[in-house]
Amino acid sequence: MRSESISLETSSLSPDIIKNTVLKHYNLQNAEISVVKFKDTNKQRAVYKIDYNSKSYCLKKVYYDLPDLLYVYSANEWLFRNGITVSKFLPATDGNRFVYYSDMLFILTPWIDGTKCNFDNITHVILSIKKLATIHSISKDFHPILGSSYKVGLDNHYISTLKHFEQLLTISNEAFKYKDEFSKEFIAKFNTNLYLAKLSLDIAYNIDDSNLTKSLCHGDYVNKNIIFTKSLEPCIIDFDKCKMDYSVKDLGYFMRRLLRRESTNCNLDLALSIIKTYNDILKLTDSDFRYLVSYICFPQKYWRISRDYYKNISKCNKTAFLTLLKNTTTKSKTQYEFALKLIKSIKDEFNILLI
Repeated sequence: MRSESISLETSSLSPDIIKNTVLKHYNLQNAEISVVKFKDTNKQRAVYKIDYNSKSYCLKKVYYDLPDLLYVYSANEWLFRNGITVSKFLPATDGNRFVYYSDMLFILTPWIDGTKCNFDNITHVILSIKKLATIHSISKDFHPILGSSYKVGLDNHYISTLKHFEQLLTISNEAFKYKDEFSKEFIAKFNTNLYLAKLSLDIAYNIDDSNLTKSLCHGDYVNKNIIFTKSLEPCIIDFDKCKMDYSVKDLGYFMRRLLRRESTNCNLDLALSIIKTYNDILKLTDSDFRYLVSYICFPQKYWRISRDYYKNISKCNKTAFLTLLKNTTTKSKTQYEFALKLIKSIKDEFNILLI
């Protein structure tokens, strides 16, 4: 976080200043402008809704540099030209798809009227997965325009999982050292979560990176970035984190967010339905299956909450952290049982031996 926060109204991002500096480059200086989001962090961002002549737009101050912006623009254009409904960058009066003002970059897109993907609506979930598989299938050969950065992930999942596994062991030493209420809760559920982490690690060990499917990945494919219009055609927005990566990481990110919710928590039938839907469009390799199951079965929240607690133990809100941990550990046994059932179901349904 920044050491000092600023007031939007008195900053160069105030609506009145934005009207006369940025919006004039779109001939929208007489439009109505309202603030949708403002975050004064190291990655400062601002989002405005612009209303003019019965049309609405979204003006966004991005937090990255021009080469990264050109990469994001390239991804949007590539998908649009291949039939994916995305929020297109609109041209400014000089023909550029961005406006540069006061060392900041702004983009304008149409305002998408609709509702974000409802994780309790199976139609929304399945259509979102079909769209994701289609995005991955048409973007294996994606390349950005000249001047773009080349954003790439492709991190070794086994190494990452091993690192997190070892951190859990280190954290357990901290818990036995402090013996406070948080530590007692951590220790009480440690064995179950360690089994989960070890299971995830064992599966990841058998991944062959050369056998993993690669494509353009959204990077934040969750319900807030999937907008359903009246036609039930999902519009995919916010490609800020997109990069070339292992396709199944996008799928795993979506599933992990979905499967840890109360109403859909560790729902095996739902998980298998999602995997089958994706696989019908883009066939998963053996290593894709291993990456996916390892990714969604690792006790991510248990690890992250505990890591953050001991890293900030001298200044954190201990009561809040304890509440977060308890909300997570109440599901630990269910998650472990789900992982075992999922492994068996993958073998039965797809004839894939994960371990």
